[in-house]
Amino acid sequence: MNTISRNSDAYLQPLRTSDTAGRLPDLVCLSHLRWDFVYQRPQHLLSRFARQGRRVFFIEEPIFGEGAARLDLSLRDDGVCVVVPHLPQSFAGQETDGVMQTLLDRLCQEQAIRECVLWYYTPMAIRWSRHLQPLAVIYDCMDELSAFRGAPLALREREQELFEFADLLFTGGQSLYEAKREHHSQPYAFPSSIDAPHFAQARGVKHEPEDQARIPHTRLGFCGVIDERMDLGLLDAVAEARPDWQLVIIGPVVKIDPSELPRRANIHYLGGKKYQELPAYLAGWDVALLPFARNESTRFISPTKTPEYLAAGLPVVSTSIRDVVRPYGEAGFVHIADTASEFVAAVEEALQEDAHARIRAVDAFLSQTSWDRTWRRMNELIEDVVSARRMALSAEPLVMKAAAATAAASSSEPRYVTGD
Repeated sequence: MNTISRNSDAYLQPLRTSDTAGRLPDLVCLSHLRWDFVYQRPQHLLSRFARQGRRVFFIEEPIFGEGAARLDLSLRDDGVCVVVPHLPQSFAGQETDGVMQTLLDRLCQEQAIRECVLWYYTPMAIRWSRHLQPLAVIYDCMDELSAFRGAPLALREREQELFEFADLLFTGGQSLYEAKREHHSQPYAFPSSIDAPHFAQARGVKHEPEDQARIPHTRLGFCGVIDERMDLGLLDAVAEARPDWQLVIIGPVVKIDPSELPRRANIHYLGGKKYQELPAYLAGWDVALLPFARNESTRFISPTKTPEYLAAGLPVVSTSIRDVVRPYGEAGFVHIADTASEFVAAVEEALQEDAHARIRAVDAFLSQTSWDRTWRRMNELIEDVVSARRMALSAEPLVMKAAAATAAASSSEPRYVTGD
């Protein structure tokens, strides 16, 4: 079995045993998301762990195709090693779990991953990873995956296994925390945070991207994944009600047929953009939108775009997503509307806002949160678990010696003592 291929040998050279002394444990993340898909919660958090000095291995779900099973390893600029499993198309079901376990074991062996923190985004990975003996197990539950289109039938069962396996449960929003906290003894809510300086660049952008510059104002913008969570009917109704408004939609289309997207002269789909490009696009919008449907797939979402839009200096209109209403709607930072007529009225109101007053209030609010703060608090919790686990492990030899001595003392066999 050809298991490992790599393109960053300087980073991925296996360590000698002596090199691991005093090192931070490696972080091994098991994810349903692709690292290069959309820059979001996993990238913000795990890149910060890499900057701390950890080796971070981000293992994606397998890609099925031709050839033998293997892992492709590549190093990103932020210090994260992305691991992509490739499996033969014929593999399926339990056979996949067995091969993935073999590949994971070989990765740990060849990269000398001796002490690690296991970090889960997908419960589906537990069947081929729970045999490991990490110093800590983290379940960062960023979405209610079981409610998404195409979710595996076994997902809820495996999530229950993960609740029992994990030392810490992090949730991607307050609503999700309230739904999951009864399942774990150490749950913590870590809602979507913000890299405010990055998005604040939008306030000073002078030149627009070419594909947006040709679109007239008034512009209403959305950026993010376009899937079953978007209310396409609402988008179409707003565009129909106000043909003088231009709707700019940025992001990849996934899990829905592109033919389902509403098509009008004033709706512009610009495709996916890099994280570094987003401030330049947001700078050209008049109002930012969160036109999410209200269904099971959006019941617990905490959109990262809410604070990002606000940091860019934009007025925001959203449907009544619970983690947007609370706290952003209640604080008066986001206009909440659900029907097409309400949405149009909310946009008109947003266009009349006192921008300077809103930005001052938003900046004060956002100064209390950041991805750096979120990461630091998570890291503190993880270090507590790691320290306790190391202490327990260091005590095991003493416990074993004491048990052996007790067994020897109670033995009926003759005991011989030698000495001076």
